[in-house]
Amino acid sequence: MSLGRLLLVEDDKRLADLLKAYLEQAGFVVDCEGDGLRASMRIPNEQPDAVILDVGLPGIDGLEVCKRVRGEYGGVILMLTARGDELDQVLGLELGADAYVTKPTSPRVLVARLKALLRRSRGDWEEEENVSSGPLSLERKSRSARLHGSDMHLSSGEFDLLWLLASRPGRVLERESLLDALDHDLDTSGRAIDMMISRLRQHLGDKPGKPTWIRTVRGMGYLFMSPE
Repeated sequence: MSLGRLLLVEDDKRLADLLKAYLEQAGFVVDCEGDGLRASMRIPNEQPDAVILDVGLPGIDGLEVCKRVRGEYGGVILMLTARGDELDQVLGLELGADAYVTKPTSPRVLVARLKALLRRSRGDWEEEENVSSGPLSLERKSRSARLHGSDMHLSSGEFDLLWLLASRPGRVLERESLLDALDHDLDTSGRAIDMMISRLRQHLGDKPGKPTWIRTVRGMGYLFMSPE
């Protein structure tokens, strides 16, 4: 049984062939694409379960691909970045990537990361099926979110983080516990969580400095508040 369909967007053919072989051996169905512009058209059309997206691509780079497709693609985006290139990592998370892996990386690490991301994107949690808070409603099975009756276009990681927060209203959740729940190998500095919180606040219409939904508890973590 396949673990999922992947689109590997990597212009280094030798590396792409190596990763493709390893991912297929692990149980994934893998298609490859070496051009950023073509990838930006294929991802919304093909809707793979996950995209492995290199930052350095011909045509348009991986960051631009992520920016273009995120509104039409809700699956997992795992970015490949140069080791230590923190700017690319932060920009990728801000643009809607769910996580990143630095190159060079072990194929085993890549497979483990993908499995973790896909587990949470498919909602493999033993929790209630729906969460409602005022005008916000979340449905776990369909992985849909609505605010004031309108669909919220969230990435896989954003939905999972919002679900964790909204299903525990009034409880301060530490960054470390959020990291553990989402992906144990996700940017251990907590920057990934902070970036996703920032994007969630934009989706929710929270005003900077005066949030209605998600409050930062200094030195502790984040608190989800149900609006009056």
